[in-house]
Amino acid sequence: MEETAGWPEPVVRVQSLSESGAATIPDRYVKPEHDRPSPSDCSSSNSAAAAACIDGGTVIPVVDLSSADAARAVSEACREWGFFQAVNHGVPLELLRRARAAWRGFFRLPLELKQRHGNSPATYEGYGSRLGVEPGAVLDWGDYYFLHLRPPSALSPDDKWPLVPPDLREATEEYGREVAALCERLLAAMSCGLGIGEERLQEEFGGAEGAGVCVRVNYYPRCPQPELTLGLSSHSDPGGMTVLLADERVRGLQVRARGGGGWMTVDPVADAFIVNVGDQIQVLTNATYRSVEHRVTASAGAERLSIAAFYNPRSDLPLAPMPELVSPPGRPPLYRPMTFDEYRLYIRRKGPRGKSQVESLKADRDR
Repeated sequence: MEETAGWPEPVVRVQSLSESGAATIPDRYVKPEHDRPSPSDCSSSNSAAAAACIDGGTVIPVVDLSSADAARAVSEACREWGFFQAVNHGVPLELLRRARAAWRGFFRLPLELKQRHGNSPATYEGYGSRLGVEPGAVLDWGDYYFLHLRPPSALSPDDKWPLVPPDLREATEEYGREVAALCERLLAAMSCGLGIGEERLQEEFGGAEGAGVCVRVNYYPRCPQPELTLGLSSHSDPGGMTVLLADERVRGLQVRARGGGGWMTVDPVADAFIVNVGDQIQVLTNATYRSVEHRVTASAGAERLSIAAFYNPRSDLPLAPMPELVSPPGRPPLYRPMTFDEYRLYIRRKGPRGKSQVESLKADRDR
């Protein structure tokens, strides 16, 4: 089934392509050779202590948030990697399982029921299958569901919420509250690691009441030719911070190695969150903490579901490097002020494009 709903072309659900039994993928999903998964991509061991590896053993940090030195470890991970896995994070494990089960239930519904919630590029809220509105763009092998949870004034309206499964909304809203509280703790740890006041980053986000929380539930169906495509193209996250609940059975997330090298395949630690710095924190910290490119591979053997919660600054506040982290001439501000409302228009129009947006802000200062 196809629909337009404001998109430049009819939208085809990737799940329907996967379930058609076709042995090949449509040309619209075939990536240029330089963007395809490489046989040299490193995959990690099955050890729960090693989150990802490349060239024989570099690891993404695993941070125990219950430890005495958690704040230092969070800050160090954000400086050195932009990514870490958080264990003992305090979000009830039963809630993680409820949220996963509810959304798996949604994506297993008949297509005609899911189509009632088809989204548009105006807000992206609802059931979607593409990012960006450029005609003829090469597409990713994945469907998703996007919702706003906070602040209350931005909560997605009732008609954007699925009625089935019946516990989906309750589980998702509770999940959002718990993850928002976790993000507040992580922002405090990041602030401490910068040597500034514990509340400074939260203040720049508009306070806990002004910060935004949205969720994107990603569904990556089986793919007959995973070597030709990606579940989600390379990008850095445009918001403040992302907290990802990865699929507990199927790997797929890859992170760009430090120095712009190859791709690291992340092995999710059981019951952990994968946390990454977004572009807005890179801007606010004047690149002390940096967002990192990541992407998602497709799989021939199994479907994959993940829940990404985005913790973002209040959308109408101009954001620029914090004065405490600027000291001309040795360390001038690297980015010009811009609101998050303005910033996120880029990915909504063009789709995922590596780190081109945040780097263009930096280059714009020098022109």
